[in-house]
Amino acid sequence: MKAVILCGGQGTRIRDANESLPKPMLPIGGKPIVWHIMKTYSAHGVKDFVLCLGYKGWVVKEFFLNYRAMMTDVTVTLGRHDSIEIHGNHGEEDWKVTLAETGEDTMTGGRIAAIRRYVESDDHFCLTYGDGVSNVDIGRSIAFHRGHGKVATVTAVRPPGRFGEMLMTNAAVTAFNEKPQATDGFINGGYFVLDAKRIWDFIGTDTKTIFEREPLQRLAHAGELMAYPHAGYWQAMDTAREYGLLNDLWATGKAPWKVWV
Repeated sequence: MKAVILCGGQGTRIRDANESLPKPMLPIGGKPIVWHIMKTYSAHGVKDFVLCLGYKGWVVKEFFLNYRAMMTDVTVTLGRHDSIEIHGNHGEEDWKVTLAETGEDTMTGGRIAAIRRYVESDDHFCLTYGDGVSNVDIGRSIAFHRGHGKVATVTAVRPPGRFGEMLMTNAAVTAFNEKPQATDGFINGGYFVLDAKRIWDFIGTDTKTIFEREPLQRLAHAGELMAYPHAGYWQAMDTAREYGLLNDLWATGKAPWKVWV
């Protein structure tokens, strides 16, 4: 199974943290937040990734193209015939990463549509955002999705109400409202599992489609969107304050999302 990660947004609310990096590349403990997200999936056996690039996508490409050199010791012999010797291995030798250009101004639904060719041969695929960490049990969410047979599963969490609120009845999502002013209910925590054959009828091909609006609303109204409730840790990184919080947790060895060894 593949995990698709949305990495193309401009992250305007967190620009004061770092002007030169796209948000998924902002480091937590020296590693980009997208790396932390990928490590979570990898801990549950999902090691085939499709990253949807947009704003400053070349920075993401540079990181993964130079991954071995960045993660291991390197000896460089300087001279007429330069040589590079990379020493040892790293813990991600079995990862496969597809870096897909999906357009700088493309919206979330359009980005998913753009990578259809990489996932549609599978039965299902995972999807999440490149700016939020969690200790959600991805393996159980996949099993939950396969068990109910609907088109989509979204992880439901309960942080402050500035995200997309969901109304639920017996795990079935009956309404989806993008970013209400206030909420006491569950919200969209990302970490989706989607039917790789049927989701396209709800997304379409328009690059301006916002996945969190019409597609998820249509899925909810059609009875095809189920929620996997997660009562554990979840944190989005939308502001410099949240960026600092995640780094502080990592620095003190108390990062709840670190589910890997």
